[in-house]
Amino acid sequence: AVYLNIYDISPINNYLYWFGLGIFHSAVEVHGMEFGYGAHEYATSGVFQVEPKSCPGFIFRRSVCMGTTNMSRAEVRAFLEDLAEDYHGDTYHLIVKNCNHFTADVCKRLTGKPTPGWVNRLARLGSVCNCVLPENIKVSAVRDETAHLEFSGKFA
Repeated sequence: AVYLNIYDISPINNYLYWFGLGIFHSAVEVHGMEFGYGAHEYATSGVFQVEPKSCPGFIFRRSVCMGTTNMSRAEVRAFLEDLAEDYHGDTYHLIVKNCNHFTADVCKRLTGKPTPGWVNRLARLGSVCNCVLPENIKVSAVRDETAHLEFSGKFA
C-alpha cells in the first residue's frame, strides 16, 4: 500500500481544514518507509527518509491510502533515488515546487492516482493569482528540521 501522510505546518489548520484549505506538509509512506522533500541551501537532493508519521517539526494530521504499487521495496528505493535528482533542496519553492508537488509526483508514478486537491490548494491559488512572496516566507521549518536528513546518494 502507498499512503500520503499529511502534517499540519501551522495551528491555523485547525480552522482552515474545515474550509478545504490549510498549510500542509506531506510525505509518502511505502513499504514501511516515509519519504519527503524539503528545502536547504545546497544543490543536492532535498529528499529525505523518516519514520512513518513522525516527520520532525510538523504535527501529523492523517493518512490517505493512495492505492498500491507493484514495485518491490528495492525498486521503490531505486525509483526515489532517481527522482531525488529532480528535487534539490535549493530548488524548493513554496508555490511551484514544494513537498506536496513531490508527493503528488511520487503517488502518481507509484499508483497512477493524483493526491487530494486540498493538500496543495493554497499553492495552486498562489500560482493562479501570481502572488509574489517575500524570500523570508520559504518555510524555514522545513529547511531547519530536515537539514540533517538530507539525501546523500542512498537512503538510510
